[in-house]
Amino acid sequence: MDLNYEILQFYAYKKIIKRKQIKEIYADCTRLNMAIENYMIAKGYCTQVTALAALGEFFCMPYCEMGMLEVDKTLLENTTYTFLRKHKIVPVSVDKNGLMLFAVARPLDMSAMSMVYQIYSGPVDFILVPSVQIDIFIDSIVAVESTANALQDLQEKQDKELVNSAQKNELNQIEKNDDVINNPSVRLVDSIIREAIPFRASDIHIEPFEKAVKVRYRIDGDLQMRAEFPIESYPAICARLKILSGISIAERRIPQDGRISMTINGTEYDFRVSTLPTVYGEKFVIRILDKTAFNFTRTELGFTEEENTIIDKILAHSYGIVLLTGPTGCGKSTTLYSFLKEINRPEVNVITVEDPVEYTMPGINQVQVNTKASLTFANALRSILRQDPDIIMLGEIRDEETAEIAIRAAITGHLVFSTLHTNDAPGAITRLEDMKVTDYLVADAVVGIIAQRLVKRLCPACKKRGRANESEMKILGIDEPVSIFRPQGCQYCNNTGYKGRIAVHEIMYMTDKIKSAMSAGSPGEKIRELAEADGMVNLWDSCKELVYKGVTDITELMTIYGE
Repeated sequence: MDLNYEILQFYAYKKIIKRKQIKEIYADCTRLNMAIENYMIAKGYCTQVTALAALGEFFCMPYCEMGMLEVDKTLLENTTYTFLRKHKIVPVSVDKNGLMLFAVARPLDMSAMSMVYQIYSGPVDFILVPSVQIDIFIDSIVAVESTANALQDLQEKQDKELVNSAQKNELNQIEKNDDVINNPSVRLVDSIIREAIPFRASDIHIEPFEKAVKVRYRIDGDLQMRAEFPIESYPAICARLKILSGISIAERRIPQDGRISMTINGTEYDFRVSTLPTVYGEKFVIRILDKTAFNFTRTELGFTEEENTIIDKILAHSYGIVLLTGPTGCGKSTTLYSFLKEINRPEVNVITVEDPVEYTMPGINQVQVNTKASLTFANALRSILRQDPDIIMLGEIRDEETAEIAIRAAITGHLVFSTLHTNDAPGAITRLEDMKVTDYLVADAVVGIIAQRLVKRLCPACKKRGRANESEMKILGIDEPVSIFRPQGCQYCNNTGYKGRIAVHEIMYMTDKIKSAMSAGSPGEKIRELAEADGMVNLWDSCKELVYKGVTDITELMTIYGE
């Protein structure tokens, strides 16, 4: 029996795969000459973290996430980033006895292990980390250094050649000129974009002020300062961004939209670029979309077992409308995509209308709204109904016309998914009525409504347990103190105390009682009472449960309360 087969048996023992899958996976890996863990991650049997945890246990090696390690950057001076990336190893620290700790991602790669001794001749020890996190760690160092170098160059040289060329609209010359490609402003734009990826930024803000231009990244919902450079260099930065995103360089008076497609370390990214004229120049906001990273499951999105039971009932319907509600940026579209991924089968015709298309999904027909060509949500929806659809996803219900067509499509045998901007689930009913959709049509068409919010996760490396004080007990509505966690801040979370976000939900399943109340024109408060009597858990209580579990804290709970 070879080692790969034994690893597969261990994965089965850990219930990552089923025993009957062992031979099939082993045969595929042998045929494709592919590592077991890489195959399982690609096929979706496990994530890189769960695969690594199992391997760590199998090889009796400790494992953790790369961000939890405090790397001594001086140790990196003895090697190259290319070497570290190729062999997936990072020197972490040296203790007082001269023992050097290495982070490694390939415990089976003996050649990589032997390379360690080319770096250090003393005693060594190893800790397993996910391969992708080593890449991200190296990328972040390279990007930060590149940005710093470009900023330093900008202080010494103004990009007159690029500014002049941009003002003359000499696009071909700019793109082909090697001097321009090596220009500090060009390198700075490239570094700003690339640096955002390892920092998990969702948006990049480039903002001109009187004497300086500031660059901020939105990470876990908050803007964080990343760089600042002289305002004199900004015309060159604007020109480069506009060239990349296909925006008119000559136009500075009106807002413009563009798109950049880049492949960074083998991964395709879409960057949606938006400009806005301000007093000191055009502000740029760049939304980052990973074309290939949509692998979310309901559990990863924050749905509990009880909520998943209700979602299963909702998705089992063959017709009707399912609505997701919440403010901009709360993950409504991501949740909709996860639903579509589940119900997308060869025997159904799924069509979406989006503005814009954020993720491309195989087997689904996705339509991009184009208002300049009169392809609005309403017009596209009319055309879709002649395309024999089974399932329709509308990016958003924005007006009365779209609402009416969507509701009628749901009534006439189509399963429709869409979003609304309301504070809670019952509020969606009121919003549809405001859009002149009659009560009985809403009651007949709506299958379920899911309100969603995003709250920050406490950093698992530094969160601290403590007893709730009087004010916290009052917020939680309890009389006896309980144990809760509070944020602290460490290297792993960039001293914020939080790492990542999780969704909390309020799911209203349309029972006969609720439909009768809606048909009778009952107010939203009455509908909420009926829904909670039927078992609906509101957003506040959903988030409070995460506080008790140590996933988030009182501060994040208050963001739900404030809304």
